[in-house]
Amino acid sequence: MSKKILSLVLAVVMLVGAVVAFSSCNSEKKDVKAALICLHGDSSTYDKNFIDAFKQACANKGLTEENYTIITDVPEGTECYDKAADFADNGYNLVFANSFGHEAYMIQAAKEFPDVQFCHATGTKAHTENLANYQNAFASIYQGRYLAGVAAGLKLVELYGDAEGKVSDENAKIGYVGAHPYAEVVSGYTSFYLGVKSIVENVTMEVRYTGEWYDETAEKTTAEALIAAGCKLISQHADSMGAPTACENANVPNVSYNGATGKNTFVIASRINWVPYFEYIIDCVKEGKDIATDWTGTLANDAVKITAVGTAAAEGTQAKLDEVAAKLKDGTLKVFDCATFTVKGAHLTEYLADVDDAGDFVPETNVIKTENGVTFFDESANRSAPYFDIRIDGITEVG
Repeated sequence: MSKKILSLVLAVVMLVGAVVAFSSCNSEKKDVKAALICLHGDSSTYDKNFIDAFKQACANKGLTEENYTIITDVPEGTECYDKAADFADNGYNLVFANSFGHEAYMIQAAKEFPDVQFCHATGTKAHTENLANYQNAFASIYQGRYLAGVAAGLKLVELYGDAEGKVSDENAKIGYVGAHPYAEVVSGYTSFYLGVKSIVENVTMEVRYTGEWYDETAEKTTAEALIAAGCKLISQHADSMGAPTACENANVPNVSYNGATGKNTFVIASRINWVPYFEYIIDCVKEGKDIATDWTGTLANDAVKITAVGTAAAEGTQAKLDEVAAKLKDGTLKVFDCATFTVKGAHLTEYLADVDDAGDFVPETNVIKTENGVTFFDESANRSAPYFDIRIDGITEVG
């Protein structure tokens, strides 16, 4: 072999070696150290849902308790920033907070620690902040609440329907315990109501607010007030056992949130399954990949769940839910189909929502869409957090 050819062969070998070494270096996995910041402890059904999912995802991805930390009872204030910054200072490269009011403090931490990924549930600002290390996540829980509403409607028919399945106006009144009059809650109670309405056309709903995400006493007394006002079934967007306890005591059917509750009166519950998202962000950090700025879970990707039907559910409920869920998954059924509800007697043809949430409460995005001949409010398409804040006919807010 000539010296020239030998030199060429050696050069090629060295080049290949360099490429392999570079590739190996770039594909090297990072160790993940993850933290979960919760507003309350596991006595809150909302927070317990996050805690259980976080533990499950960490176990699924091989993270031991040395690699992750869960901290509870962190208020929606500077305490959140302090905890997030402490985690960053102590080598954590993934920090997640679970409450709406944590957002400003997570953004503050993200700006200070650009090498740490900060993720946040229910937030609205990631898509406008444009920080490479700050992300929002939520799920189309309105799909789950709609299904829960279908189960509730079937229960009303079982209890009060005549030979043709019609329910009288008096018995078609239901109640809803809400935490705050935010879009997240309005979107949830409206989708639940529309699910009931798909079964009981003349249903009406009374909504009362507690002013807190988690206040067991207030949630219980609010449910009791709704029952006293003639509501025949109670649902909730609040985080304790207060409303289900009131229903159990009064023998009134209940549709809960984040868990199966009520031995004799429980119909069904919906919840967000956070395991897929937690696994996803752990993988992204481990592999050095970008995390989606706004991630939205759905029924189709197993992030929206309903429980097994409870002992109080009407006969045939599961079969009906399977039928409706299939239509939601393939898109042939839209929860906020504008043909199914009115606002001051009229069907919506356009609606500007405050999607970009600049703090001025000025709506800027038309969120009414027509697809395959169906006109609908396109919830969670422009950002993960809900922006349906419309008060539709048939629902009354009290107090």
